[in-house]
Amino acid sequence: MNGLPPETRHRLASKDSSPRNLRLLPQSIRAAFGSLSRDRSGNVIALVAAAIIPLIALVGSSIDLGRGYLAQSRLQSACDAGALAARRQMESYANFNPATQSAPVVARGKVLFDNNFPDGQYGSINRSFTVVIQNDLAILATASIRLPTTMMQIFGITGIPLTTTCAAKLNFNNTDVMMVLDTTGSMADTNPGDPAPKIDELRSVVMSFYNQLEAAKTAGTRIRYGFLPYSTNVNVGFLLKSDWMVDNWTYQSRVPVDLGTTYTAYVGNWTYTKISGSMTPITSYDSPTCPSDTVIYNQTYANQSNAGTVTEDDIYRTVATGNAYNCAPVSEGSFTVTGFTYSNYLYESEYKVTGQHTFKNYAWNYKPVSYLVSGIKGSMGSSPIAGGSINAPVFWDSDLRAPATYPVNFAGCIEERDTTEISDYSNVDLNQALDLDIDRVPTPGDPRTQWRPIFEQIDFDRAMNWDGSGAFSTSPTQVDADFVNPTWGGFSACPAPARKLDTIDQASLQSYLNTLNPNGSTYHDIGMIWGGRLLSPTGLFAAENSDLPDGPTNRNLIFLTDGMTSTLDLSYGTYGVEPLDQRRWSSASPLTLNQVVENRFTLACNEVKKRNITVWVIGFGTTLNPVLTSCAGVGHAYSAQNASQLTAAFSSIASQLGNLRISK
Repeated sequence: MNGLPPETRHRLASKDSSPRNLRLLPQSIRAAFGSLSRDRSGNVIALVAAAIIPLIALVGSSIDLGRGYLAQSRLQSACDAGALAARRQMESYANFNPATQSAPVVARGKVLFDNNFPDGQYGSINRSFTVVIQNDLAILATASIRLPTTMMQIFGITGIPLTTTCAAKLNFNNTDVMMVLDTTGSMADTNPGDPAPKIDELRSVVMSFYNQLEAAKTAGTRIRYGFLPYSTNVNVGFLLKSDWMVDNWTYQSRVPVDLGTTYTAYVGNWTYTKISGSMTPITSYDSPTCPSDTVIYNQTYANQSNAGTVTEDDIYRTVATGNAYNCAPVSEGSFTVTGFTYSNYLYESEYKVTGQHTFKNYAWNYKPVSYLVSGIKGSMGSSPIAGGSINAPVFWDSDLRAPATYPVNFAGCIEERDTTEISDYSNVDLNQALDLDIDRVPTPGDPRTQWRPIFEQIDFDRAMNWDGSGAFSTSPTQVDADFVNPTWGGFSACPAPARKLDTIDQASLQSYLNTLNPNGSTYHDIGMIWGGRLLSPTGLFAAENSDLPDGPTNRNLIFLTDGMTSTLDLSYGTYGVEPLDQRRWSSASPLTLNQVVENRFTLACNEVKKRNITVWVIGFGTTLNPVLTSCAGVGHAYSAQNASQLTAAFSSIASQLGNLRISK
């Protein structure tokens, strides 16, 4: 102010910024009011007052929304639990029918939902849970509640509606299923309470199992099915490459021997004519013993003229009454019985001589005989076995009264490659027991590693007679009689051909199942060995069985049998005629043949499981023994006494193959 005129400075200095009336107050009070007039802190109080309402709304909504988040999370978990429970309840039905069996499924789901989200949880109201069964048998569920608010009611928001959905279904990774199916002779029997033989029920149940898996399969998922019927043997020959089969093999056979002498005999023809009475076939049945004939024959000569001449004509009349039985051994201590019942059955038989002829005398030399078998191979080593026959001089022509050579066809069954008799099953050398090495690929030109074709009808049980007499002999034997031929006697069997893993449509599957026929004895080990070979990702079929680029394959072997191990020494099977070939067992062994088969089954099962393959075992109409249950392990063994229980077992396996899970 020094630059201003004096009078101006005086006027400004005499000005007082306080209100005019404050100048009348004492100096101390005027100072206090001046300080107050310059204070701006009253604005904060006004701002806080203005913001308190939104702050209350923010805090209240945080509390209510937090409760809502917890309730929503718990509601979702309860919905998932209910959906899974409903889908599992569905699996308790052998063949679920949505039209008649939905109510228990829905009820089971609601029970689990209620247990996981009780009424009033978090103060909720209007709780609801609904279940819908989809066409693919998936469970679609919806859960909802209304959650009353607390602080937010100040602003007129009285409740929060919460809703969630969930679904449970069978989801499959890429899945391989190899079914090893017992097709032994006892599968022709009928379980108590079932309307059809076991083989028919098996066909039906396998088809239902297939339909269940296919219905649950999602787009882009591959499910392959393989089949290995087994009994005394397995029929896998046409799945093999030509390099995997030997060129020559030796069989327990026979060759004719010309004795260098002759004889002359009259020749003629028989004719038979029924006159009266009846002859009724006996319905086939299985028996632990062969029943004795009860038929009584009363035979008389009706005419005999010109005896010992070229015009001899003999007529006989016979009356038969009673039962005449035919018994075909199925396994040790088991026979299939057929025959006829005669009731005053009168028939006439006539033998009319037509001439005489000079015949040579022959005998049979029973011994190991080598055959060239390479004719069944394909054009190249990598080509599959083509099939065919060999000419075998093992037959007898009754008309010519001389040995005859006929073609014998290869049906597909095989003899195993080299093995050895095992004394210590805890320490097995797979370089010796090549049959138990399920991944070993044969070396071309090395017969030890290759398989050998079975030609039915050329093997003989040396030296067992058809009347049951005789004893097995490993030495060559020359006689003019017929020793037992396992195939002619029905003691051996070649099951339906196996199928490698592949996708299959319903019609093709049904056609294949119709080829399964019961025959033969129960050799579990060869079923497990070849089931593993056909399923292994690292063995014979590694190129076909390896994992796909989009993820690992879920591999499963379902082993179904209707009986205990039951071998027959008369059989010609995978290891030849066992008492003669003695590749894995001999009569001098400390173990029975049944025990050898079961020990090898266990070892083969362990080899299969080493390939990360899940093994399931089902006993159909039988009680599983510890060998079978140990192979499957806990939770993977089932005993089904009838078709309904068999269906339930397969349904349970299907649900575990698919890994039931939440899909939403």
